[in-house]
Amino acid sequence: MLRFVAHRIVETISVLFIIATLTFFMMRLVPGGPFDKEKASAPEIRKAIEAYYGLDRPFLEQYLKVLKGYLQGDLGPDYKYPNRTVNELIGDSFPVSLELGLLSLLIALVLGITAGLIAAVRRNSVFDYSAMSLAMIGICLPTFVMGPILALLFAIHLHWFNASGWDFARDRVLPAMTLGCYFAAFIARLTRGGMLEMLSQDFVRTAKAKGASTARILFKHALRGGIAPVVSFLGPAAAGLITGSFVVETIFDIPGLGRFFITSAFNRDYTLVLGTVLFYAVLIIFFNLLVDILQLWLNPKLKFD
Repeated sequence: MLRFVAHRIVETISVLFIIATLTFFMMRLVPGGPFDKEKASAPEIRKAIEAYYGLDRPFLEQYLKVLKGYLQGDLGPDYKYPNRTVNELIGDSFPVSLELGLLSLLIALVLGITAGLIAAVRRNSVFDYSAMSLAMIGICLPTFVMGPILALLFAIHLHWFNASGWDFARDRVLPAMTLGCYFAAFIARLTRGGMLEMLSQDFVRTAKAKGASTARILFKHALRGGIAPVVSFLGPAAAGLITGSFVVETIFDIPGLGRFFITSAFNRDYTLVLGTVLFYAVLIIFFNLLVDILQLWLNPKLKFD
């Protein structure tokens, strides 16, 4: 296990180095800069600002300075928010995205696994067809379509929840449902497929022959192996949920990290774009590692590769 984790850490360092390098040079090659405005400022003022942030230096020198800062845990100053660093902006906005992601993940797991279990147990029945039809609708409806529909119905017409903001408990419901239902659709189909495979195994038929109850067969014998496909899916899904959805945070006006990433890309805010990209990359790699370890726990027959 230790050798496996150490090997993945070495791979992570290499991946992060490649991501940082590509993102840095791609942002620098894009036309425009962080201090371009609708009304051009005086040339001497712009030169002074660029000199202050070191943007007048050669690309290679800027790149080495950025790498040195990252090795020290410093993501650099932000160009669009005076007297704020990228570390501070991520630290302030990520808890919001984390809360939204955890709520969405809880909704996705509860709805998805429940629907998948019902569909597998009642195979080829009206429950199976209904659950899988709803799952297919959820897959086909992207978040930028489902979000406005939920806001129009439950916020504008019924006035049950708020359509924007992040100040009250009711503000969390619609964005969490928008993200959670989308991922619940995938989890439902994966759970159904995994459970059907497990319920057809010999040891399950043996348990039925011995008189074991349906609940015991499901939760003691079949569930552990049946949710293995869901566990594989949870790596990138959990990272995507917890880092926050760019679209959902924009639709519901949530002050999370995803919205900062979008605005930084439009503003050519080099340091914030690079910092958030690396932060997302670390989260995705971390959750994929957790999923690999969890899969090994669920199925000890797997080998560390």
